[in-house]
Amino acid sequence: MFDPANERSSPEYWRQRSQGRLPGLVGVEPTAFGEGWAEGRLEIRPELRAPNGFLHAATVVALADTLCGYACVANLPEGASGFTTIEIKSNFLGTATEGSLTCRATMAHGGRTTQVWDAPVVHEQTGKTIALFRCTQMILWPRA
Repeated sequence: MFDPANERSSPEYWRQRSQGRLPGLVGVEPTAFGEGWAEGRLEIRPELRAPNGFLHAATVVALADTLCGYACVANLPEGASGFTTIEIKSNFLGTATEGSLTCRATMAHGGRTTQVWDAPVVHEQTGKTIALFRCTQMILWPRA
C-alpha cells in the first residue's frame, strides 16, 4: 500500500516519467499523493480544445485517468507488479475554454484484484465540476 518514502509517491517522480508521453504532452501536473488519493492540475491551452473551441473531452479524460493510474501505482498492494485499466467512464457536466483544471483521484475500492477510482475534474477558477470520472484497475501480480 501507500508508502510516502517510496519514489512512486512523489509528484516529481511522475513528472519525470511523464516527459515525452501523453500525460507530459497534454500537460498533466501531479501535485500531491497520499494513502488512497492523488491530486493534479492542467493548464488549458488552445491545442487542448476541440474544433468547436471548447475543451476536448479527451483532455479531461487524460487528466483524470492519468491521476487514477499514478495513484493506483502509488497504492498497489504489497507484492503486486502493476495494473491495467479495465473500464473507464466519464459524465461531462460542463466545459471550459481557458484557465486550469484540478482533479483529485480517490480510491473507492482497494481490493487484491481490482481498484476503483473516482476523479472529479473541476475548473479551478470557477470551482465548477466539469466531469465525473470513474475507472476500474485490474491489479497485476508476478507470475509464479
